[in-house]
Amino acid sequence: MPNRTPPRARPRPLPRLELAARPRAWARALGLAAVVLAGAWLGLLVVGAVRVPVGPVDTTMALRPSLTGGTRIDVSPLGSLALDSHAAPVRLDVNVDRLDPPRSQALVDHPERISGLQDEIVRDVEHGTRDLAVRSCVAVVLGATGLGLAVYRRPRRALAAGGLALALLAASGASAYATWNPKAVLEPRFSGLLASAPSVVGNARSIVTEFDVYQKELARLVTNVTKLYDATSTLPAYRPDPSTIRVLHVSDIHLNPASWKIIGSLVKQYQVNVIVDSGDTMDHGTAAENGFLDPIRDLGVPYVWVRGNHDSRTTQRYLERMRNVRVLDDGRAVTAGGLRFAGIGDPQFTPDRSAVPGGEAAERLAGARLASALRDQQAAGTPVDVAVVHEPAAAEETDGEVPLVLCGHLHHEGTRMLPYGTRLRREGSTGGSGLRAVERGHPAPIQASILYFDRDSRRLQAWDAIELGGLGLTTAEVSRHLVDENQPGATAPSRSPSPTPPSASPGTSP
Repeated sequence: MPNRTPPRARPRPLPRLELAARPRAWARALGLAAVVLAGAWLGLLVVGAVRVPVGPVDTTMALRPSLTGGTRIDVSPLGSLALDSHAAPVRLDVNVDRLDPPRSQALVDHPERISGLQDEIVRDVEHGTRDLAVRSCVAVVLGATGLGLAVYRRPRRALAAGGLALALLAASGASAYATWNPKAVLEPRFSGLLASAPSVVGNARSIVTEFDVYQKELARLVTNVTKLYDATSTLPAYRPDPSTIRVLHVSDIHLNPASWKIIGSLVKQYQVNVIVDSGDTMDHGTAAENGFLDPIRDLGVPYVWVRGNHDSRTTQRYLERMRNVRVLDDGRAVTAGGLRFAGIGDPQFTPDRSAVPGGEAAERLAGARLASALRDQQAAGTPVDVAVVHEPAAAEETDGEVPLVLCGHLHHEGTRMLPYGTRLRREGSTGGSGLRAVERGHPAPIQASILYFDRDSRRLQAWDAIELGGLGLTTAEVSRHLVDENQPGATAPSRSPSPTPPSASPGTSP
């Protein structure tokens, strides 16, 4: 028989080589998150805004991605107001577009409608907020779904992106609701031309007695913006409450001649009753620098001054000869602008640090001497309303002896309550750290404060912290702050001084 060749076995197919490793799950999730965020953001930018008539003005409301949240109200071209209303990854932007002439004229022709304007504005804002919520939901879903379809080309993946975007917006809304601060409007931050018009939120007395809930205060802001627009090209004059005493607190001018023009402007704009300078007006305290002080004579209001560590006795004697200057030293008390002040000069004179300073111990000793003088004034029936020193270390020694103590020295502003009830208010550099600022790459800001006092109780109600850009900068910001006892619902403070701290036991030093 012929030999039969056995059939050849079919060769086994070679295993296919993986051209690329499959992407890991976290990479896919990261990519989907990027698509969701980008799509939601694009959706909000394109279709996420609503036009809402609020009272006599037309506004545009929109949600925008943000790391800090809050509310921003743009009043073009006057500037903007920022409110710390909530903490969430979205910010509420409200643009005041224009004043509607027919609606504004209707208010002029029928002034009786003004009484109901606040309720009308509240309803308009609520209606606009609901419309904005619905439109934002639609915007983020469409944006994320559309971008997901363009990237993945799979309807299921695109719908998943839209659902995640909606869930993200809902979570942001829940975060905003949980952190909602209805009192944020009590402390707005102004920028632009609005920084020169603090009357946009009323005077010190009205913000204490009338600011109670967020919606009503937002209505007041919009109403006052209407007044700004109705004044055409000029901002309304600031008309402070006649029962309010206004104190301009400046410090650490350090021989900057530009400070006098700024101070003069603030005196006129706020109708200041008295200026308090907590020292370091000079740089070296030499007699050759005395001519720098001459503009104080023309400010038109009392100028209460205390010596800083850059001010010499020569400087102090020169100021004592000016009619409108009240020099505070050795605990002496003076009355100016309706308030009683007492202070003590800095015990150290170290303009260039060539002298060996006494350090913090010298400052605390000076503060203890001032505290003793304050107790003597209280015992004599002439209590001091405001104490003034230069260094914070000396200011801390007056705790419990006076409602308010003012200081400077550190070139940045700040406020804190001391343990026994005295409020310490530290001012920044009104001279932007002086002419030496040109030596730095980033000049210090120019800072000052307007302090509002009740004329009857002579207690601090509120203050406006004013900050201007340093040398060569043109920024401006005003932020309003209320003392805790003047927050809505708090009881009014009494005229009695804060409790006196326990006296030191025998054998101990203060």
